[in-house]
Amino acid sequence: MNKEFKFLNIISKKIENSEYLGDDCAYLDEYKIAISSDSLIEDVHFSMQFMNPFEIARKALLVNISDILASGAEPKYATINLSGNLNEKFIEEFYNGINSIEKEFNIKIIGGDLTKSEKITISITIIGSYKNRKISSRKNAKKDYIVAIAGEFGSSAQGLEDLFSGIKENYFTNYHKNPKLFPEISSQIATKATKPYAMMDSSDGLVDCLSQIAQKSEIGINIDFEKIPHKTTNKDFVLYGGEDYSLVVCLDEKDFSKIKGLVKIGTCIDKKGVFMNSKKIKYKAFDHFNS
Repeated sequence: MNKEFKFLNIISKKIENSEYLGDDCAYLDEYKIAISSDSLIEDVHFSMQFMNPFEIARKALLVNISDILASGAEPKYATINLSGNLNEKFIEEFYNGINSIEKEFNIKIIGGDLTKSEKITISITIIGSYKNRKISSRKNAKKDYIVAIAGEFGSSAQGLEDLFSGIKENYFTNYHKNPKLFPEISSQIATKATKPYAMMDSSDGLVDCLSQIAQKSEIGINIDFEKIPHKTTNKDFVLYGGEDYSLVVCLDEKDFSKIKGLVKIGTCIDKKGVFMNSKKIKYKAFDHFNS
C-alpha cells in the first residue's frame, strides 16, 4: 500500500461520517448528485516547460470531468481555485482553455477563487447529476463479471517521457497534454446496466484501477495483455503508466453486450488480486508522496 492510501485510511477513520468516502466521487443520493475535487500542482502534475496556460486549463478540467464520468454521472457544474504568480496574459489564456471545455462538455463554471503563491495550483470541485442513472462503486464487481475498457493505455506515460527526452510534439505528447474522455460510453453504462457495476478512470494506471476494484470487491481479476489497446511498446507504461483517463469497467456479461465501444480484456475470478494471463502481478502505481 502506498503512502497516499495509508493517509486516506487514516482520514476515513478520523472522519465521523465516512460513508461518503471510498470512491473518487461522493454520492449525495438525496439530491442525485456526484461531487469530486482534485488539485493539480506545478512541477508535480504539469510543467510550464511543456504546457502553456491554455493546455494546462484544459487538462485540469478534463481530469475532474473524468472522475464524474467514471462514476456514471453527467458533469454539470464546476468551481475553480487558481493560485500562482499570475498575470493578465496567463488568466486570459487559462480561461480560454476552460471555455473550450465548457462548450465541449456543456458544463458551467459557477465560482472559485484567485490567490497568489509561488507555484501554480489549480483546485477544481465538480458536480455531476445521476438522475435516472445507475452509479458506480469499486465494491460492485462480482465473479464472472466482464472486465472491459474504453480507451488506450500507456500513451500518456510515453508522452511524458518523450517530452523529457526533448520531443516537443508527436502522438504521445499530444495525448499526454489532452487526454481523451468517453462521455457517451459512460452514459450508456449508467443508463443501460441492469446490475451494479464497478468503474474507474485510469488516472494512476491500469493495474491501480484493477487492484482497487479487486480489493474493494474482494474478488480477483484476470486480464489478457494482448487484448489491452495500446500504441506504446513499453509494457510497463501500458500496465502502470498514469494519466490516460481511460475507463476501466467490471460489469455483468449481459450488460456488457448492450454497450458499444467497450473492449473486453478479462474476467473477474474467484481469487484475490490481479492476474495477467493467469499469473499474479504485483501492485505498482504512481505515489504522490514518494515521487
